[in-house]
Amino acid sequence: MNGEEMDVLVTAGDVELEGTLGIPDQPRGVVLFAHGSGSSRFSPRNRYVARILRDHGLATLLIDLLTTQEEEIDLVTRHLRFNIRLLAERLVGAVDWLTGDERTRHLAVGTFGSSTGAAAALVAAAARPLVVRAVVSRGGRPDLAGDALSQVRAPTLLLVGGRDEPVIELNEEAKARMHAPCELRIIPGATHLFEEPGTLEQVASQAAAFFAEHLGAATQPAEAGI
Repeated sequence: MNGEEMDVLVTAGDVELEGTLGIPDQPRGVVLFAHGSGSSRFSPRNRYVARILRDHGLATLLIDLLTTQEEEIDLVTRHLRFNIRLLAERLVGAVDWLTGDERTRHLAVGTFGSSTGAAAALVAAAARPLVVRAVVSRGGRPDLAGDALSQVRAPTLLLVGGRDEPVIELNEEAKARMHAPCELRIIPGATHLFEEPGTLEQVASQAAAFFAEHLGAATQPAEAGI
């Protein structure tokens, strides 16, 4: 355990995934992170956002969506990182783990996805509509969620860099296919990775406010994961 954070093993189907769970005092919800292609739970950008969310009273869970063996294979083949169905299944397993763990089962769940992880976050939200109460995408590819977009019920916030023009267009197309409340916000001057000064801070601030609004007053119904 490291301050608010602790290492956990998350059961997702027939695999165990390594994760980092952070729980502030009196959490008002929990946010599950889905990292992008080729990244991991140690993504410095997602860890920064997670820290800001905890500062706003939200618990966080960052997990590796691939096992160690799968990551070794993917370094060569690069195909698993784009397997949205597999990543989403793992994320759904993590949502179910959160609803079953005594530390988080009383908390409403949000998902935060970046790059390809945004598609997995939306598919998981569609698969667990009674549990996932909010979705935020950072520089994501929500278009890769396909038919699941129209099944998402959770309010969704799409954050895209103003200089990430191809991804802006893909987010606009995905937003048009959604029936849930969905807002696309452009972060001025930001490129895909939000490396420009102050841009990642804007992402974290807007994500924290969005999750606090939609998770703060919600509690999980019994058997919500079913």
